[in-house]
Amino acid sequence: MDSRLHTLAQTVVRYSLNVQEGQKVLIEALDIHDYNYIVPFMDEVFKAGGHVFVEQTDYRINRRMMLSGTKEQFEADAKHKLAQMKEMDAVILILGENNISEFADIPSEKRNVYRQAYKAVSDEQLKKKWVLFNIPTKAYAQLAEMSTEAYTDFLYETCTMDYSKMSKAMDALVELMNNTENVRILAPGTDLTFSIKDIPAIKCDGKINLPDGEVFTAPVKDSVNGNITFNTKSIYAGQTFSNIQLTFENGKITDCESDNNQKLNDLLDSDEGARFIGEFALGVNPHINHIMNDIGFDEKINGSLHLALGEAYDAADNGNKSSIHWDIVLMMKPEFGGGEVYFDGVLISKDGRFVVDSLAGLNAEALL
Repeated sequence: MDSRLHTLAQTVVRYSLNVQEGQKVLIEALDIHDYNYIVPFMDEVFKAGGHVFVEQTDYRINRRMMLSGTKEQFEADAKHKLAQMKEMDAVILILGENNISEFADIPSEKRNVYRQAYKAVSDEQLKKKWVLFNIPTKAYAQLAEMSTEAYTDFLYETCTMDYSKMSKAMDALVELMNNTENVRILAPGTDLTFSIKDIPAIKCDGKINLPDGEVFTAPVKDSVNGNITFNTKSIYAGQTFSNIQLTFENGKITDCESDNNQKLNDLLDSDEGARFIGEFALGVNPHINHIMNDIGFDEKINGSLHLALGEAYDAADNGNKSSIHWDIVLMMKPEFGGGEVYFDGVLISKDGRFVVDSLAGLNAEALL
């Protein structure tokens, strides 16, 4: 087994979760069937004096459950999982998909019933210390259009970087966002405005996702107006979308287009909150410079921003509730057409680079 996996396990348990003696840690191995990818994390929790609980999930089984199960079945299973989650102090989620489209043929009504049934479990997890990351698989390498070896090297590099240095540099952006009322985003096909007044800015510095590197908040729910054209592909619930264009009026999506309009509208009709924005964030990871077609990486790309349709996080809550939280990335670098971000009428980012002195430490070259 790659020795770098042990380094990643140390980062997760010691830095990201800071597991303490006696704490209960749930390891959720999602579509992982190789014992060797789980054991290093178990060992590190044991070394920290914690108690380990392991749940392994096969996405083919999940697919069968979604297709054949009933609402009563889902709710009974979710009740059991919720009771377990309430007992935990921390959760490690390890993704190892071999087919990222395993759920692509699930009818939207089935998917919505399933998602709603387990929402209380997801909500409870968010109250814990938790961290999510991938292990290297051929499927992820193919998504990123990389060899398996190159992807593996890249994954370990980004997941074990010096997050403490980046964390310190993020403080200036957190302060600026906390003192900002109005945001404007300009890019090809995009002119979007909204308020972030009185909604906290939160830095993501390796304590929740690996790789990490974003500062997020949320728009005031009814303040979003204008248009946005996303210039990256987005994968959600086993579906791939391109050329997503959204029009907002007083916070709500009133018009939308993509290469898959029916599936897009199905997702937006999941519930009332799915047509509102639950998150706005700027990506700053210095090691991630190109599209990986994996939101765990793409939302952290330096020179990017993203919006999430649906549920807002408790830490930056704008009151929007939904069974979905769908992050979609807009690249602002020149090779994608460029773009500008304004805070209260002041240009703070142009073509993917921060242009105010207080934020220069977040440009890629300053963090490397």
